[in-house]
Amino acid sequence: MHRSRPWHGVMVATTLPFRDDLSVDHDAYADHVRSLIDAGCDGVVPNGSLGEYQTLTDEERSRVVETAVDAAGDGDRVMPGVAAYGSAEARRWAEQAAEAGAGSVLLLPPNVYRADESAVRAHYAEVARAGLPVVAYNNPYDTRVDLTPALLAQLHEAGDIVAVKEFTGDVRRAWEIAERAPGLDLLIGADDVLLELAVAGAVGWIAGFPNALPGSCTALYRAAVAGDLETAVPLYRRLHPLLRWDSKTEFVQAIKASQDVVAYGSGGPCRPPRTPLSAQDAATVRALTEKLLAEGLD
Repeated sequence: MHRSRPWHGVMVATTLPFRDDLSVDHDAYADHVRSLIDAGCDGVVPNGSLGEYQTLTDEERSRVVETAVDAAGDGDRVMPGVAAYGSAEARRWAEQAAEAGAGSVLLLPPNVYRADESAVRAHYAEVARAGLPVVAYNNPYDTRVDLTPALLAQLHEAGDIVAVKEFTGDVRRAWEIAERAPGLDLLIGADDVLLELAVAGAVGWIAGFPNALPGSCTALYRAAVAGDLETAVPLYRRLHPLLRWDSKTEFVQAIKASQDVVAYGSGGPCRPPRTPLSAQDAATVRALTEKLLAEGLD
């Protein structure tokens, strides 16, 4: 079914399963994508940070997108990450996403150096020429480039972005973004500010922990955006100790560790330079996940 704004809803930033030799298990990835759609998620975001795209070869990265589109059964449900050091390369990844049938793409600002506003505008304009709707990803902690509300308004006015994945954790920005760019869609970018940004008008969630707990996380999102705080607040309180791991440096390892508790082996290892969680952190994530499963969350 065609979605007029395919970046809306619960779009899971998918983890990528690796075999013991750290080769990509594309069959397992296809199963994971199908399971998320079957659980009620709206779509998937392959080749994001959770998908460890920085460690993939070009062939692996292309095939991940193709696998996601095929497994989702509808390209509109797929929003590949197209981040790259060069704007021309990012545009090529956007063109590859379009050729594969994806409905939109997720794009970081230039992150090889601290780009100024003119460079950021040129970067988004170049990738927008690929023809797919572009969702900007604001993560100044990792990129050293802040997509401020004023800059986002310029990018939206130029027609180069349709939405922003807002990861700063500063929920005050939601209101300023709405004032400066009322037509720009706000997407929740960090799991542990879901409720706050939903109340502020978010229309989507590029999500981490639905990789492990898609049912309860999707139920939380639906209640939050509907304004059903009687349902959302208690559920958010229960999930929040786990959701907070999405904003930690070890978020990929933590989400994969949680997946391993829910369905043993579905998360698995990460590629270097990521290393396994410490024994203490692994035990913490495992205990939090087991507690939620014991409470009937899924």
